[in-house]
Amino acid sequence: MPELTSSQWIWITTAALAIGFSKMGISAVVTMIIPFLAGVFGSRESTGIMLPLLLVGDVMAVSYYRRSADWKAIRRLLPWTLAGLAIGAVIGYWVSDRVFKLILGISVLLCTGLLAFTETRGNRFQVPNATWFYCLTGILGGFTTMIGNAAGPIMSIYLFAMGYQKNNFIGTYAWFFMIINAIKVPLQVFIWHNITTQHAVLALCLIPIIALGALLGVWVVKRIPEKPFRYLIIVMTGLSAIRLLI
Repeated sequence: MPELTSSQWIWITTAALAIGFSKMGISAVVTMIIPFLAGVFGSRESTGIMLPLLLVGDVMAVSYYRRSADWKAIRRLLPWTLAGLAIGAVIGYWVSDRVFKLILGISVLLCTGLLAFTETRGNRFQVPNATWFYCLTGILGGFTTMIGNAAGPIMSIYLFAMGYQKNNFIGTYAWFFMIINAIKVPLQVFIWHNITTQHAVLALCLIPIIALGALLGVWVVKRIPEKPFRYLIIVMTGLSAIRLLI
């Protein structure tokens, strides 16, 4: 087991709970925790700690929504996302931790801004159904997920553009990120060197916490109006990203 301080245990447990919640509830929740983990563990190190936890949450989400994925949409986006992953891996390898933190903060702010824009536009929001849009979405999604596991809002906009209903939306989202997160593991192990056996053991130990978050997500979404809750998450994520930058 990694040697963590009491405050680090509190934050990593909170992250595990948020990841489970986001996979079964409101995906924006996990974006909120990214800047806080970066502040506690360091920007590059926090992505290595977080990725195994995300994979555990992905497996839970896929198990629940395994029949609801649209593989055509995943295949259409995947090549461009891989290009974004490659760009993010190269940049993340060469830059200092300070610059990495800056890029992470900007990525989180970008995704939060996109999420806020779509929320305020509501039904008036329209996205182009064109090849260039899917190329741009894939590259941005791959880059932001590689740098900070922050591509959730970008993927949500893509699926919104495809006009999916709730189950197909969540199922496609879950399968896509399980594939992408699995691809990221060797990149972070062999290029960034920020995932260790200790991180894997930590993720296994936190499975009950992630499962609790997943159950809480299902329960909360059924009982709390989603829009006010999403606004709260957007504001908190934006503020935490700004804190990371300054």
